[in-house]
Amino acid sequence: MTSIESLEPALNDFMARERLPSTYRDTVNTWFLPLAHDLLHKVAHSRQAPVIGVSGCQGSGKSTLAALLVLLLRELMGLRCVNLSIDDFYLSRNEREALGERVHPLLRTRGVPGTHDVALALATLRALREPGTVPIPRFDKGVDDRRAIADWPPIAAPVDVIVLEGWCLCIGPQDDAALAAPINTLEAEEDTTGAWRRYVNAQLRGPYVDFYAMVDYLVMLKAPDFEQVYRWRQRQEDKLAASVSGEAASAVMSPAALRRFIQHYERLTRHGLATLPAQADVVFELGTEQNIVACSKR
Repeated sequence: MTSIESLEPALNDFMARERLPSTYRDTVNTWFLPLAHDLLHKVAHSRQAPVIGVSGCQGSGKSTLAALLVLLLRELMGLRCVNLSIDDFYLSRNEREALGERVHPLLRTRGVPGTHDVALALATLRALREPGTVPIPRFDKGVDDRRAIADWPPIAAPVDVIVLEGWCLCIGPQDDAALAAPINTLEAEEDTTGAWRRYVNAQLRGPYVDFYAMVDYLVMLKAPDFEQVYRWRQRQEDKLAASVSGEAASAVMSPAALRRFIQHYERLTRHGLATLPAQADVVFELGTEQNIVACSKR
């Protein structure tokens, strides 16, 4: 097994780039290096590039873990990897505006199932397993819109491993009865008929089934509870507020605005915390400081 000492130069660069604390090195050695070796075994026994899913709520560290796995598998184990985010498959702003007018105004806000281009996601994942050049979609959250195709970075395919991360990755639909009562103020005041949450649930029963079925190995970063998700997200806003000034400061959400924003994700986040552990191949239990306190494997 590769030792932490042999990883030092690449890991140091990664930690500096991601602004990670020195304690992250111990996390890598204890939890993520063994995971990378498990994945290496998975690749060795796969006939095509496996899709490694990393699912976790906002602030759980899923994007960092996905990037780290690419580093470990590509730079240190010689595998050709690509890192994808479900966020890069959001519908364009115009498409979401049209969806908001046709179905429900809350669908103008990117995030929930139904606001992704599932056909594009499936086509991209399949193309990465075949010879050719594959443009990787990119979404610009600063302007809330998909970047022009000319700006999508090309990847030479086929690759050996596809790492796909997302907050709602592999979360299944709820029972219809669970949709009846609103779960928070947003649903009570802005989804009074339940049309928004029923539409989202229908997407999970429909096009997202094939999308999520592409995941061959699922890793879950499990938050202690939903309220912790809000605290972690507030920390991100606080850090942003401390690092920007002038016009850029207007992008920082107030606590009230953040609370409303998080409520878009609350229903499925709670549902995922309750149901995903039974589906995931690996579950990392997180403490209140986003540290891993336990790991279980299926």
